[in-house]
Amino acid sequence: MTLHSIIHGAGLGLRRSFLTEILQTPQPDVDFYEVAPENWITMGGKLGKQFRAMTEQYRFVCHGLSLSIGSSDPLDETLVEQIKTFMAIHGIEHYSEHLSYCSHNGHLYDLMPIPFTFEAVQHVAARIKRVQNILERKIAIENVSYYTFTGQEMSEIDFFNAVVNEADCDVLLDVNNIYVNSVNHSYNALEFLNAMPVERMTYAHIAGHFKEAEDFLVDTHGAEIIDPVWQLLQHAYQRFGVFPTLLERDFNLPPMNELIAEVQQIKKFQAEAKQ
Repeated sequence: MTLHSIIHGAGLGLRRSFLTEILQTPQPDVDFYEVAPENWITMGGKLGKQFRAMTEQYRFVCHGLSLSIGSSDPLDETLVEQIKTFMAIHGIEHYSEHLSYCSHNGHLYDLMPIPFTFEAVQHVAARIKRVQNILERKIAIENVSYYTFTGQEMSEIDFFNAVVNEADCDVLLDVNNIYVNSVNHSYNALEFLNAMPVERMTYAHIAGHFKEAEDFLVDTHGAEIIDPVWQLLQHAYQRFGVFPTLLERDFNLPPMNELIAEVQQIKKFQAEAKQ
């Protein structure tokens, strides 16, 4: 079963500061919400009750931050089991993670790039398979932004496709990450997007970024989405068909009505693509 058969339309990443506002004033334009399970697994008290009220009323997906799927450290199977329980409690069907790592003898608190090598393909794919075996479901792997190379025997898109094919996993398409990387590493964003394995795609992310220089962008999720990223999303809808798309905004949070305006823009492009 694909995510398309469970949710549709446009989603929003759930921040703790939104809980009371959304429960008091439901947002009809938001079709689903996304949470990082690490931030909610141990949540109790008032926030825990509010979150349970949310998952009883709305559709949710999980997007992990700290599994460190590309690390050489042992896989944190305790975390995977906790995520499995969390998803069962809240009726969440889908879990995604980044094609990166964030630990080496301790957490690094940043998403680091994996070398684009054949050895890394085998290493990461084996870890993804193990996660899928524990969760008893496929997970989706996200194409990530990165700012330096750590070893390269193949292109970024060939590495990404090799991993998901070897692991037989799903894909979370991040449109902004494609654009950011295309500027930082001087490649064609449309060619990269067109080569993504759309048959494996569950849903997509779109977000804003920070412009450090003309040739250097930082994937911050802390700004409005710019026109070239919107255009890339429109192209994806036209080429692949409409798919669920989630707005990411992690800091510099504006009033809810401004976030909903971007959610409505997603839905507008989705409706246009269906015509």
